[in-house]
Amino acid sequence: MDTLETLLTRTSSPRLCDPPPRGSARERIFRAALRAPDHARLRPWRFLVVEGDGRARLGEAMVRATLAARPDADAQSLDKLAAAPLRAPLVLVLVARTVEHPKVPVIEQQLSLACAAHAMLLAAHALGFGGIWRTGDVTYLDALRAELGLLPTDRVAGFLYLGTPEVAPREPMVADPADFFLDWPPTGG
Repeated sequence: MDTLETLLTRTSSPRLCDPPPRGSARERIFRAALRAPDHARLRPWRFLVVEGDGRARLGEAMVRATLAARPDADAQSLDKLAAAPLRAPLVLVLVARTVEHPKVPVIEQQLSLACAAHAMLLAAHALGFGGIWRTGDVTYLDALRAELGLLPTDRVAGFLYLGTPEVAPREPMVADPADFFLDWPPTGG
């Protein structure tokens, strides 16, 4: 698949199954992340690779983190949360590992992580795999960061689910660029 076709046809795949990307395909997807725009070469990202039994352990960590923040969370929500990482054979926890820098604000470093995640979604699509970036309330809890053994300054930005799509990808939404790209300064007036 050529680059432009990859960009124009990628959609999220919410239903994923085995096999996940392995071997050289996995390495290529991971290498794509490392090509994200990165002002001052800070490499402000880390990716926790979770598969196999680790997915259930991630779900348990998500439940513990939620209970620490909301002890009154209902059992149904907690069961759903525990099962969430099992929806794909490979889950990548997206971590922004930012630093104070005189020329690169934290937001720019976080955007670099977002670009890295998008690059992996595009690479997975180009290689015939599917993916989806998921978040949820648990994503932003300090207790989850602690459960995952991350630094106090790290921020979880979501979970990239990767695998083989169970169903054919849906058609990409068609949008008119004129609705989003505006001339500036405005003409007329």
